[in-house]
Amino acid sequence: MSTTVGQRVLTCQCGRAYSCQQALTNNRWHTTADRQQSATRGAVVQHTKTDTDVLVVGSGPTGLLLAGDLAAAGVRVTLLERRPHGISNMTRAFGVHARTLEVLDARDLADELVDKGNPRTRLRLFNRLSLDLGRLPSRYPYLLITPQYEVERLLERRALGAGVDFRYGTELGGLRQDTDMVTAEITDPDGGPGTLTARYLVGADGIRSAVRTALGLPFPGVSVIRSMVLADVKLAEEPEELLTVNGVGDAFAFIAPFGDGWYRVMGWNRSRQVPGSEPVDLDEVREIARLALGTDYGMHDARWISRFHSDERQAPAYRSGRVFLAGDAAHVHSPAGGQGMNTGLQDAANLSWKLTAVLRGDASDPDALLDSYHSERHPVGATVLRSSGAAVRLAMARTPLQRAFRAVATSLIGAIRPASDKAAGMISGIGIAYGTGPAAHRTGGHRAPDAALDRGRLYELLRGGSFVLVTPQGADAPAAPKAPGAVTTATWADPARRTAMLVRPDGYVYWEG
Repeated sequence: MSTTVGQRVLTCQCGRAYSCQQALTNNRWHTTADRQQSATRGAVVQHTKTDTDVLVVGSGPTGLLLAGDLAAAGVRVTLLERRPHGISNMTRAFGVHARTLEVLDARDLADELVDKGNPRTRLRLFNRLSLDLGRLPSRYPYLLITPQYEVERLLERRALGAGVDFRYGTELGGLRQDTDMVTAEITDPDGGPGTLTARYLVGADGIRSAVRTALGLPFPGVSVIRSMVLADVKLAEEPEELLTVNGVGDAFAFIAPFGDGWYRVMGWNRSRQVPGSEPVDLDEVREIARLALGTDYGMHDARWISRFHSDERQAPAYRSGRVFLAGDAAHVHSPAGGQGMNTGLQDAANLSWKLTAVLRGDASDPDALLDSYHSERHPVGATVLRSSGAAVRLAMARTPLQRAFRAVATSLIGAIRPASDKAAGMISGIGIAYGTGPAAHRTGGHRAPDAALDRGRLYELLRGGSFVLVTPQGADAPAAPKAPGAVTTATWADPARRTAMLVRPDGYVYWEG
């Protein structure tokens, strides 16, 4: 198979031609996948000499977690980042949800991040709906308010320690692929052209993804809000304990405490719709807060202020042959709910173990396993687009009828506990499931809650990057399906538990019986 930058017709080695739309409809390009099994578990199967096994483009949280996972599994990883090293990536991400903290727990990073952040167990919306995150069935029943750069710091340290080859100041110019490898055209920090070859490439390079552009993939969607402002400020008056968002028709604002004296402020003013390049100052942020919240809490000493527009977009395919999209390169949505960075990190956790299994030769059907990245994560991205879009449209409600609908909807959700818990589960990621597993058990594809085992906690055992098979005390080995990877065994600490469970490396149930 070959692809050429800028063209929309692709051919594979079987001679069949695909248009871009046909390939997107099929959710994958027609490829021949590696099928050789590794003679030694844990070794990466080598078919064709390449510069690296996986080339990751983009060193935001998504790219860092993915690269770190792969390198920790013994995969050769090169990470390209167009920014010079040390340039701050101050973005709109401000919080880490419960499911993402579980993902980080499986990498021994969550507790350190929690120590530096500010947990909040309640989220109040529009002065009517208060979501109780403290009821989440998780070791982390809260939203952790922490700036994105703290997450990146931990993930970068882990990736460096695992041996990721970082190439800062390096841009992707284009790519081509065949049945054996991907060839990336790059520009190094000195401005010289060059190429890098890899068995697989992952674009985690944001909304203006060079990888997605090189593939010729569309990025359909709309711009929902123009001229939204973000700022990190200090306040003379401490606001109420709860995280709060409110909209009054012509403005909405959100304030979240980082816990170190700084607050993240996000807001929008209908009467101040200007291009994203228009300068923004603290006076404009104060005005928005007063309109939406009734006070600006004495904002002062802004360390960062930015203006941006909020898009809702999603790539129709997350896989194109040997190339994948993850994070904002695959989907972008409004910042309502703080789900952007979290969704990208969970993309990476889903993809990393599948790439590892294929590179090691552990997958009986490599193509099907890699296709499952799209089939599992694309619906999640679509759900986040819908839920965050609904939240921001409620915040923008202008007419009396729209505001009345918002009042009724939020009051009902708040009054009906199952509805409130479901909303909290979706925002936090705890409620995300991928459908059935190989045995079609009702829990297959569902998140595996942490549990006490004879060898520690479940998520502590997941830190090895393998599947975990948990059996009842004193029981014979169950007839579990063969896992596409190494399996660690343990028993339930609770003698009353009589089921066996095979858990995937990303913390989802593969099989239960």
